Amino acid sequence: MSLDLDEIRELLAALNQTDVAELTLKSGDFELTVRRGIGASAALSPSVVVPATTPVPLPATLPAIAAPATESAAPPASAKADRRLVEITSPMVGTFYRSPSPDEPPFIEVGDRIQPGQTVCIIEAMKLMNELDSEVAGEVVEILVQNAQPVEYGQVLIRINPTGG
Repeated sequence: MSLDLDEIRELLAALNQTDVAELTLKSGDFELTVRRGIGASAALSPSVVVPATTPVPLPATLPAIAAPATESAAPPASAKADRRLVEITSPMVGTFYRSPSPDEPPFIEVGDRIQPGQTVCIIEAMKLMNELDSEVAGEVVEILVQNAQPVEYGQVLIRINPTGG
């Protein structure tokens, strides 16, 4: 079995979107094991086990993959004041974009009224643009991520004050 770096990245991204806790691929002298930590603060820890005689080129850096971030500090006062806020979280590791392209206006701004199904941002993962849509109607209260900033799986991106409409 032969996997190049792009195929490993695709595999890790696909696994990051599932509930699979551990995956092992074995073929001849090649073995790849990916384990997702159990517990609120555990991080995904991919590990590669290969015999010393098999050369495996590894990149200088691997993509960051983490379990949902947990807040160790107290939430901001605005979140404490209104527990009804709906949080839009990142479904994957990637790069957050507020607009469809650099020369276009952002999908949303703080104070905007949004509807269910309305695109609120894009998460780029492995050169694929994934639009995130709101599941609720309401007012945009906070946008917690800067444009073009890397985000982790489960990271809160946007807070919405929902309405009944």
